[in-house]
Amino acid sequence: MKSRIIPASFFERDPLICARELIGAELFWGNCSGVLVETEAYNAISDEACHTFMRPSTRAFIERNKAGAAYVYFNYGMHWMLNVLVKGQENGFVLIRALEPRIGIERMKKRRGLDDVRRLCSGPGKLTQALGITDRHHEMDLCVDPQHCFMRNAEAAVKVVADRRIGIARSAHLPWRFTVRGNPFVSRAAKL
Repeated sequence: MKSRIIPASFFERDPLICARELIGAELFWGNCSGVLVETEAYNAISDEACHTFMRPSTRAFIERNKAGAAYVYFNYGMHWMLNVLVKGQENGFVLIRALEPRIGIERMKKRRGLDDVRRLCSGPGKLTQALGITDRHHEMDLCVDPQHCFMRNAEAAVKVVADRRIGIARSAHLPWRFTVRGNPFVSRAAKL
């Protein structure tokens, strides 16, 4: 069965559901792609780790954009981070944490300056560097352009594991990080 672009309606639900169900989908970015093997959910209202907790500009971003928009920000002055906006009963974001590279691997290696395929996209800053994602992609609609979108093959099945979020200090105890069980391309293996 042919893969289809994941529509905006997919992102008009709870951030936790979207984060879990994005696992196994493929992110297409220009001439590159990879299967999502790790995501994290963030809730816009009650989550101290979400940018909306301290940044009015993020709350304004939610107001002016539709579900499925790219939220790209610079983290710790070092790495771009790709998130997708979720607007349902609960608003929030899904952080794209790790990919298993599929298409454009040589281009990714060149951008990252390394040959180890497992390390190309095994973290949110690594994958944005490998794919060439920067602030110029902020607010891009990820539900219409086949060059910049998520696609899913309805027949693809993966075993998803929920674990604590990583790389944050606030609300880190929440089991809102989702990974493919046993996948070697994740940023850090789940503690089962």
